[in-house]
Amino acid sequence: MSGKIEQRIAELGLELPAALQIPPGVDVPLVMLKISGRRVIVSGHGPQETDGSIAQPLGQVGTELTLEQGIEAARKTALTMVGTLQRELGDLDRIQSWVKVLGMVNSAPGFNQQTPVINGFSNQIIEIFGRECGMAARSAIGVAQLPFSIPVEVEAELELVE
Repeated sequence: MSGKIEQRIAELGLELPAALQIPPGVDVPLVMLKISGRRVIVSGHGPQETDGSIAQPLGQVGTELTLEQGIEAARKTALTMVGTLQRELGDLDRIQSWVKVLGMVNSAPGFNQQTPVINGFSNQIIEIFGRECGMAARSAIGVAQLPFSIPVEVEAELELVE
């Protein structure tokens, strides 16, 4: 890693996770990102540990997980997505702007703090890329369940430099 963004990640003492270790027997017919011109559409990502395994704890925020654990899961999801972008693009400096983010929170009935949870994702991206590049239009929604019981899933759209 040698670009400005990679240097920033190192300065922050962050480590990007390895590629997702898909559980045995699971078929996932998709690409993690699709480039169309200057647009980058990023498939849903969840929180991972640095070795590429699915991060723990699992479950719904508001019952099995606290708000703080949900925020941490969203922060880890940001690092997971940045890791995918680094592997696929080769150079994170190619990213001009984070355009749109959709954050989904595995929410217990009555839990209504999806915005603070997904702030964990947004704040991590802004810390790495800066406000000008990292601020995106965003939605934060609660869902009844997510794959593998992960607490957070985020998809995004980015724009590359010309």
